[in-house]
Amino acid sequence: MNNRQITILYFAHLVDLLGRDNEILFLPLTVNDVKSLMAHLARRGEQWTMLFQDNPRRLKITVNKQFAEPDMALKGGDEVGFVAFNMN
Repeated sequence: MNNRQITILYFAHLVDLLGRDNEILFLPLTVNDVKSLMAHLARRGEQWTMLFQDNPRRLKITVNKQFAEPDMALKGGDEVGFVAFNMN
């Protein structure tokens, strides 16, 4: 069976807003790129929706320590980072 576990890192302003700096997530079968990951995270509630659905262009994204675009494919073992310095 394919391992669908990824590590998500949150930096800067996101740590304060979300109350965490990292998490391990098992990717649902519907999540296969950064954009679908962001849609999945946006379903968690108000703060998450504001960050990952309403203001996605304010986020800087990395996959495996390289800057990435929302269409970047994801696979098990990947490390995804989200950075936001000010969401006002």
